[in-house]
Amino acid sequence: MVKGGRRFSFSALIVSGDHAGRVGYGFGKANEVAECIRKASDIAKRSLQTMQLAENTIPHEIYAEYGGGKVLLKPASPGTGIIAGGGVRAVCEAVGIKDVLGKSLGSNNHANVIKATLKALSELRTRDQVMTIRGKKKEKSI
Repeated sequence: MVKGGRRFSFSALIVSGDHAGRVGYGFGKANEVAECIRKASDIAKRSLQTMQLAENTIPHEIYAEYGGGKVLLKPASPGTGIIAGGGVRAVCEAVGIKDVLGKSLGSNNHANVIKATLKALSELRTRDQVMTIRGKKKEKSI
């Protein structure tokens, strides 16, 4: 409240992705709804990051925390779909994952849940990357 009455301010949290392994998020604040959405989408497009995916799912189970937001992601068999809610679902859809099991634990703060999901996806490693880090040669597939 201010002397002249109520003064409104709006905020928008947007997840943006290309459905092919790149995803980012943006947070915008303004006095008008359209302006805060525009700001958030501009920031989201600028902050796109590439994630490691395995076909239509993730290579392995992963758990990550950001602030109070805790997220658990598990790979799923083809045809399962995205079994997750809220921010986890939005990030998974935007990055292009089609089959995953997700659970948001702890905080209900959408910003922290999205940041925890992005942190989890950025920590994913494929089998070849792990073998290279360990100094092992790639196995030949038959």
